[in-house]
Amino acid sequence: MVRMRQGKWYGIGVLALAFAPVFVNAEPAPGIAMYGEPALPKGFTQLPYVNPEAPKGGQIRFGESGSFDSLNPWILTGRPAQGIALFVAEPLMMRSIDEPFTLYGLLAESVETDAARSWVEFTLRDGARFSDGAPVTVEDVIWSFETLGTEGHPRYTNAWRKVAKIVQTGPRSLRVTFTEPDRELALIMGMRPVLEKAQWQGKEFARATQEVPVGSGPYVVERVDMGKSITLRRNPDWWGKDLPVNIGRYNFERMRWDYFGDGGVVFEAFKGGETDTFRETNAAKWARDYDFPAVRDGRVVKSEIPHQRPSGITGLVMNTRLPVFQDWRVREAMIDAFNFEFINATLNGGAEPRITSYFANSGLAMQQGPATGRVADLLGPYAAELPPGALDGYALPVSDGTALNRINNRKAIRLLEEAGWRVDDKGVLRDAQGTALSFEILLPQGAAETRAIVDIYTEALHRLGIFPQVTSVDDAQYQMRRNSYDFGMTWMTLALSLSPGNEQMLYWGARGVTEPGSRNLMGMNSPAAEAMIRAMLAAKDPADFTAAVRALDRVLTTGRYVIPTWYAPVSRLAHARALHFPEKLPLYGDWPGFQPETWWYEAAQ
Repeated sequence: MVRMRQGKWYGIGVLALAFAPVFVNAEPAPGIAMYGEPALPKGFTQLPYVNPEAPKGGQIRFGESGSFDSLNPWILTGRPAQGIALFVAEPLMMRSIDEPFTLYGLLAESVETDAARSWVEFTLRDGARFSDGAPVTVEDVIWSFETLGTEGHPRYTNAWRKVAKIVQTGPRSLRVTFTEPDRELALIMGMRPVLEKAQWQGKEFARATQEVPVGSGPYVVERVDMGKSITLRRNPDWWGKDLPVNIGRYNFERMRWDYFGDGGVVFEAFKGGETDTFRETNAAKWARDYDFPAVRDGRVVKSEIPHQRPSGITGLVMNTRLPVFQDWRVREAMIDAFNFEFINATLNGGAEPRITSYFANSGLAMQQGPATGRVADLLGPYAAELPPGALDGYALPVSDGTALNRINNRKAIRLLEEAGWRVDDKGVLRDAQGTALSFEILLPQGAAETRAIVDIYTEALHRLGIFPQVTSVDDAQYQMRRNSYDFGMTWMTLALSLSPGNEQMLYWGARGVTEPGSRNLMGMNSPAAEAMIRAMLAAKDPADFTAAVRALDRVLTTGRYVIPTWYAPVSRLAHARALHFPEKLPLYGDWPGFQPETWWYEAAQ
């Protein structure tokens, strides 16, 4: 039996709510929204998507594929263990997953800013402490922000470049002043993790991978078997357990992550009772493979959790740093050769909708047909550099569903010929200099579903005279090669929210062409994309914000950087019967902040 929780539909209406009239903070406030006011009133007693009566205790065990070699999730080096970033350390403010982008005070009791958001000031809670008993101080916050911004992962450096200064303004307060107008920066600062300065003195933070972090969060690291498992234990002396934002959350006594060879082994471990929850991404498997004994006798429950967040992008990304993918016609041919309808039917029973753009499944998605109104105005100055379809309209190719995909393959051949490629008498596609069109598809070991997609796709490419090399490497090599952009194609999965902001520059900005570790896997260098991001960050009303995101969506989608696959309009979670989650579901559904934060253990009587 599948439990299907009813969700709410959120489209442009939720954006309009987010852009409700702005009442500028004239005094310190307990929360801050990207636009308008936080939904929860002062003095709220709990978040709306928790069960305040949830019992404490029990454990939850997760299965992960691959391995880990680092306990420091805030740097580029290594693959960090699960759990530490979310449950050991804390930020100044926590994000509600029931609003597009709103923060409520956590380590900080209040936040204050001006009308232009040119600065933000935080006041720490009296009594906030690290797990070793030391108080969380302004000095810890300033050190954390400076260290993450200069030595941390690239995801922290983009916003740090926009910080003019950070100073202590009182015994428990600090102010961050920005170099340029950017309404989101005040919230980004509130989401930065705060680390204990004393722990890291005399250590090289950017290379410290084996240090067990001391944090102020609800859990402490109890046990680590490097590369194999990590166990967190709920801190009985956690300073923040009675805060309204934490009521009904962090209910498990222990949380454990075990690492297995690949996704198939993770599923078998779940079937065998070695783990307690499994997130299924394949609709056909969800319908076909969950008839094992634990499901039949009720020990395992299947739950479907709807959401209204954007589809994001999932698929094979092409690395335009390589000459072979610098011509949009070649990239379009690669998309034409991808027989989505046949692959979806073969692997998913045709159940999943295709990702039609980066912000599909939301009111932020590019609209079909030519760009009009404000979207056209934003894109107009960049018309000469935009790829075909950005202004005139673009849609992904649709096949007849047969394996041969003849119509789209003929279109692909025409595009390749226009780009200077011809099939020789040996059936190999070559340019005028006789160089074969060849590239490497890099995959992580054990990615069985991805490999199945790639195997079908490469067979189709062979019919065009293209013979890519498919390479599967272990986790460590895969992360290293992705971070250094050492691939022709690779698998890309990127979740996007209803409130995109500064992170978009990390995803699509020109710095990522050469700067290691960015999300700009495709190596795009688009002034138009950066201009749309700036317009989005400067927007002061819902119409301008939506237009900027839709314009960005057009630039990304018509750039033809990714061969998109499918998304799931519901999250499919199989879990032990003793695990429960609240009846009221948040806007973002199964999103970070939902499982395990709001779940609890309660054995059947």
